[in-house]
Amino acid sequence: MDLIGKYRIVRLLGEGATSRVYLAHDSFGRRDVAIKIVSRKEGDGDGKSERYQRKFFVAEASLAGKLTHPHIVQIYDAVADADPAYLVMEYVRGGTLEAHTQPGSLLPVGDVLEIIFKCTRALDFAWRLGVIHRDLKPANLMRADEGAAAGTSVKVSDFGAAMSVSATETQVSGVGSPAYMSPQQIKEHPLNHQTDIFSLGVVMYQLLTGQLPFQGSNNYSMMYQITHAEPVPPSALRPELPPVLDDIVMRALQKSLDDRYPTWDAFSFELAEAFRAEAQRDQDHRIADSEKFNSLRRLPFFQDFSDVELWEVVRLGDWHRMSAGQSLLREGEAGDGFFILADGELKVTRGRKLLNVLSAGECVGEMAYLTPERATRGADVSTLSDCVLIHLANAALAHASESCRHRFDRAFLRILVERLTLANQRLTGV
Repeated sequence: MDLIGKYRIVRLLGEGATSRVYLAHDSFGRRDVAIKIVSRKEGDGDGKSERYQRKFFVAEASLAGKLTHPHIVQIYDAVADADPAYLVMEYVRGGTLEAHTQPGSLLPVGDVLEIIFKCTRALDFAWRLGVIHRDLKPANLMRADEGAAAGTSVKVSDFGAAMSVSATETQVSGVGSPAYMSPQQIKEHPLNHQTDIFSLGVVMYQLLTGQLPFQGSNNYSMMYQITHAEPVPPSALRPELPPVLDDIVMRALQKSLDDRYPTWDAFSFELAEAFRAEAQRDQDHRIADSEKFNSLRRLPFFQDFSDVELWEVVRLGDWHRMSAGQSLLREGEAGDGFFILADGELKVTRGRKLLNVLSAGECVGEMAYLTPERATRGADVSTLSDCVLIHLANAALAHASESCRHRFDRAFLRILVERLTLANQRLTGV
């Protein structure tokens, strides 16, 4: 096989019970893609298997162009009238998380927390569009090869078992991979996003310990354990794990929906706090993506940005920690972009005169972005306290999506109106 549609086949990437995935090249789009085709099953005389596979294909194909998120594998195209039918998807280098589910190949704890955090944000995005995955497992979580960020860069894949429901409804189904199914899936109860929370809890347990929380000699035994047995805490298998991780994992694995995390936001928050504690314990001063994302969500500047646009800012921005008393900008020097203060305080001076004190959420140096032809700094800026700053260079923002640039323009317009209103009040004495 040399071609599938207009795509030149490079090699086989993988093969499962229901599909084969090829690496292919899109000469028109000038990019590599992954192509999934439905496998024909020998001996399927009554066609039940083929109809079942077709149902999964249609479910995944229906999501083409809808689940556009930096931590979800994008579906570019679905060709249903070909023989065989196929999906054209984003090609993700780096392999799946299956390689890190054995005791001898576990990832650092901080990386696991970051990966699961990003999965929670992607799955929350899907749920807000009315989609539950229903088949979360390490084989469906892809590690994106993105240089220094590769350790924690992840994309959720394979929405073939997904169900589309409204965010206020539930859906009945028992499909999924037995070891990762929630008690509600096994019992074929109505499902909502909490079934995915349980499954992701199983994945987290396995990535931390190298073992599944529920084990059995066969699928029936496994499913009995899921519905009746309590797993041992992760620290019982890996004593160096802090108690907070036991708390997070065990809450995600609660059999009762009332005891499990009620929302993806609640799950995400505790993961981010656990990462912060882990970083402090290890004296790791890096700014994790989870901290960046949560910081942006709290800042007034980004109040109108969507989650997808916030992830874009996480990628585009250059984040720095600075201690008190350091110089950030000097009057008269050339400017490249602007800074947003994520935490701490800055002072703005000209000569020996204090012009302003800035707090978290405010920006400085924005004229170098708004009027790049006159990109020189108009004042000195230094840190009053320990600070976290986001530098957004003009060159980086040139690669931002149109919607993201529009959000920045709207944010600056809002700031300009606020400043003009304040200046007018001062002049009129109102």
